[in-house]
Amino acid sequence: MLTKLAVSNYALISNLEVEFHSGLNSVTGETGAGKSIILGALGLILGNRADLSVLKNRDEKCIVEGIFDVGNYELQPFFNENDLDYDNLTILRREITPSGKSRAFINDTPVTLKTMRELGLQLIDIHSQHQNLEPGNRKFQLTLVDAVAGTGKLLSEYRGLYQHFNSLKKNLEALVEKSENERADLDYWQFQFNQLDEAMLQENEQEELETELEQLTHAEEIKSAFSEVQQLLDDERFSVVQQINESHKKLES
Repeated sequence: MLTKLAVSNYALISNLEVEFHSGLNSVTGETGAGKSIILGALGLILGNRADLSVLKNRDEKCIVEGIFDVGNYELQPFFNENDLDYDNLTILRREITPSGKSRAFINDTPVTLKTMRELGLQLIDIHSQHQNLEPGNRKFQLTLVDAVAGTGKLLSEYRGLYQHFNSLKKNLEALVEKSENERADLDYWQFQFNQLDEAMLQENEQEELETELEQLTHAEEIKSAFSEVQQLLDDERFSVVQQINESHKKLES
């Protein structure tokens, strides 16, 4: 229930405060008296869009604030889902700055227009010419049924259990995924182990194979060096010492 509406610098309104009481409240006046302006200001805190044309004084910001008694609305789940502080007297505030920037607040916490609109739909239903859409909204219908049935506490308990169920479901899915990944890792490492086991590698075998590979890589060079040494040893023009020295140089190179 709307208990108070405060409007400043909106359209023709410089400052206005209106208090509402339980039961029927009527705002009357002649055509052009400003009744629709009040509805327009109320629309801002229900999440309607606005532009600079709403500013009465273009050098000051427009502020519209509404206080709602939501004690019987069963709205705690909505506040919890949106990380908002709950209070039976909830304050919705909208600010439009001279630069055209719009800000929305619920209980002094900044929110998006979408969040403000979702809450506003549960607080006020505007009935006017060509505007009576809320009864056709399925979410509103269910909220109305729960309110009439008085099942608010049961609904709150169900929502809590459902959220807990979803949390457990996500944890289970995460554990299943982790188990599948670990099983895949185990298969991979088992394959690697089997490959190594079948190779029957011996101690120091890798070093020996690397040495052999090095020799095979330079086999042609080694063969050529030995051939030159053989020629030196067969050449009688050199002394034995010269032959040995030259052969040693060839083998080292």
